[in-house]
Amino acid sequence: MTQRFDAIVVGGGQAGPSLAVRLANTGRKTALIERHLLGGTCVNVGCTPTKALVASAHAMHLARRGGDFGFTTGPVSVDIGAVKARMDAIVTESRTGLEKWLQSTPNCTFIRGQAQFSGPKAVRVGDEILEAEQIFLNVGARPRIPDMPGVGTVPLLTSSTILKLEELPRHLVIVGGGYVGLEFAQCFRRFGSEVTVVEKQSRLAGKEDVDASAVIHEIFTAEGINIRVNANCIHLEKNGEGVRVGVECDEGAPHVDGSHVLLAVGRVPNTSDLNLAAAGLEANERGFIPVDDELRTSVPGIFALGDCNGRGAFTHTAYNDYEIVADNLLSGGSRKVSDRILVYAVFIDPPLARVGMTEAEVRKSGKPAMIGNRPMTRVGRAIEKGETTGFMKVLVDRETQHILGATIFGTGGDEAIHCILTNMYARQPASLLTHSMHIHPTVAELIPTVLGELKPLS
Repeated sequence: MTQRFDAIVVGGGQAGPSLAVRLANTGRKTALIERHLLGGTCVNVGCTPTKALVASAHAMHLARRGGDFGFTTGPVSVDIGAVKARMDAIVTESRTGLEKWLQSTPNCTFIRGQAQFSGPKAVRVGDEILEAEQIFLNVGARPRIPDMPGVGTVPLLTSSTILKLEELPRHLVIVGGGYVGLEFAQCFRRFGSEVTVVEKQSRLAGKEDVDASAVIHEIFTAEGINIRVNANCIHLEKNGEGVRVGVECDEGAPHVDGSHVLLAVGRVPNTSDLNLAAAGLEANERGFIPVDDELRTSVPGIFALGDCNGRGAFTHTAYNDYEIVADNLLSGGSRKVSDRILVYAVFIDPPLARVGMTEAEVRKSGKPAMIGNRPMTRVGRAIEKGETTGFMKVLVDRETQHILGATIFGTGGDEAIHCILTNMYARQPASLLTHSMHIHPTVAELIPTVLGELKPLS
C-alpha cells in the first residue's frame, strides 16, 4: 500500500517532532516515523536522564558537605533504585508529552517502524510505502563501539545501557576522558562506586584548554576518582566476575581491574540502515550525510538534521537545525548553519561552559588578542555558595574589540555564558558588556569586571 504525504520526517529526536508539527500546522499532510522512542537521544538516553543523575549526585555531594554550611547529617548512601525511578519518571513524562503533542496535531500522522528509502521521494516502513516531495532525516546517532582488542569478549556498558543498571557498580572503569565519560565518572563516584577513567590522550577533556583540563583533574582527584592518562594500548579482557582494562600507561600498573566497564569513546550516526543509495544519497567516510549551509542534501527535497549530518553533536544544535529549515522553508528566511556560534557546557560539577574559540585556537590563529581572567575564588557568589573551584576567561580581538571566545568554569557558568553569547550574536564590542549593569550577587556580574581587566595575550 502506498500513502501520499506532503512531507515525511524520519526520526523523533529534537528536530523531528517540532518540524513535523510546524509543517502540519501550515496545512501540510505530514508523517513522522520513529522506530523506537520519541525524543531521541536527549530525552531517552542523553540530556534528560543524565542531568537527572547529575542532580541526584550533586544533592548527595552537598549533603556530605553539611559541615561546610553549618549543619550535620548522618552517613549518606545511595538508593540506586530510587535514583533510577526518579530519572525514569522524568524521562517518561517528557516522552509521553511528545507523543500526545504529535497525536493531537491535525495533519500529523505518527508511524512507528524502521524507515528505508525506496526512491528519492519514497520510504518504506514494513509493507507500507510513503511518498512525499520533501523528506527530512533526523535519525540521530548511537554510542560508538570501537574495534579495540577484547571488545565482544566482555560485558560492556555504553552511555545508553548504563542508565538501565539496577545495581551500583563496585568499580566502574570508564574508557574515554571526554564529556560523556566525565559526567558519568563524577556521578557514580558520588553514588559510592570506585571509579577509574582511562584516557589515551595526555589529559582529560582534550578539546578544552590546558588550564580547564587541569582543573578537572584536580576536582576528580579530590573526589577520589582514579585517572589514567596516556593509555597507549587500551584492551579488554575477562577477569573472574569482572573486567580487566589494559592500559600500558607511562606510570602505574599496566591494567585496571573493575566490576563494570563503560565505553565512552564517541558516537556514530544512524545512517547505515536507511538504504541511502536508493535515494541517490551517499554518507561520508564517517557515516554522516553531507549537507549544505541550509541543511539540504545533494538530492533535491531531502534534508538532514541533527547528529546525522555532522554539523553539530548537541541537542541545541539539532533544535537549531529545525529552526533553520523551518524558517527558510515556511517563513522566507535565509538562515544558515554557519551563522551560529559554537557554545556548549560540560555538566560536571561545577559545570564548564564554553563559547567561541579557546585560548589555544586564538593563539594558533595569530589574531592580535587580549585576555581577561578571574578565578572563582574571587567571585562573591561562588564564595557564598561554598563553590569556588574554577575560573572565568574571556578572549577579545584587539583590533575589532569583539569577543572571540570565553570559558566560564564554575558554579552558574552554564547560565552566565549566555550573556557573552548574546553579545557575540549581536556583533557588538566587548564594551557593551563592560558598561552594562548586572545583578549582584551573581556569577554573571563579574563578566564586565573581567572584560575591564583585559591584558594583551602574550
